[in-house]
Amino acid sequence: MDQTPHIQDRAALIRSGDRRALSRAITLIESARADHRAEALELLATLRAPGHEALRIGLSGTPGVGKSTFIEAFGLMLTGQGLRVAVLAVDPSSTRSGGSILGDKTRMERLSRDPLAFIRPSPSQTQLGGVARRTREAVALCEAAGFDVILIETVGVGQSETLVSGMADIFLLLLAPAGGDELQGVKRGIMELADLILVNKADGDLKPAALRTLSDYSGALQLLRRRPQDKPGFPKALPVSSITGDGLAGAWDDIRTLTAWRKDQGHWTLNRTAQARLWFEDEVRSALLARLTHDAKLRHEMERLGREVEGGLPPALAAERLLARLT
Repeated sequence: MDQTPHIQDRAALIRSGDRRALSRAITLIESARADHRAEALELLATLRAPGHEALRIGLSGTPGVGKSTFIEAFGLMLTGQGLRVAVLAVDPSSTRSGGSILGDKTRMERLSRDPLAFIRPSPSQTQLGGVARRTREAVALCEAAGFDVILIETVGVGQSETLVSGMADIFLLLLAPAGGDELQGVKRGIMELADLILVNKADGDLKPAALRTLSDYSGALQLLRRRPQDKPGFPKALPVSSITGDGLAGAWDDIRTLTAWRKDQGHWTLNRTAQARLWFEDEVRSALLARLTHDAKLRHEMERLGREVEGGLPPALAAERLLARLT
């Protein structure tokens, strides 16, 4: 078995764009072992020096909308322009093994063979938000590896999927042509986070339906309150086809236009700063929950207080007593 290289050597390999070193590093940060976690944190600290900034694009969409097909077509268009593209595809996890069950990499065969692309499917491990527990750290590793664009795909669309906006610079919502009732099925909250709504499958017999859906969502966007980070004219809805490639170049032009405007207006920096703060707070909450799970004394106390709650102790008071033990 190969020996684990020194942190500095591993960081140098990642910065040089070594795909195997990057894959191993992502495996390291996903590990639950305490020694692996310590090594992962040291690696992240070594790579944290400011340098290359990738464009982080979050992507969500209803099941069956064709997210993987879109990502492959969009990614191939970008690599065709000489850009290096990383795809972090978060698969639903098996409740038995904890592993990925869809295998996004196998559904992006052409892109996976592209030397300018890197695809990493990760199990969501029942994590809410459709984002794997360590997706933010995987993004940081891909950025350190020099990728120009990082696509973060979530498992679906819904109220819990909005966490992807906490790690992306641009958020895309992918939808399929459908009847008017489909508009009611998409949560208003996720629409308010979208920078671009892309109506996929706008080709062949589905094109008329796609244009009707486009009109519905364009009208709905006019009713949403404009955010400070919205350039005039955004958010907007566009038709695209992952099969013919129609609309992909236009979507990329809009992404670059919005990104340039946000950088010029200072919103890019403010967003990245806010995301770092959110990352920190999420890590604290996760660490506290982990203590409740793994600390035998706290777990025993929680079970004891749970029995008292069943006997009539107010839940809020029981929670206060348990939190007091944490301090």
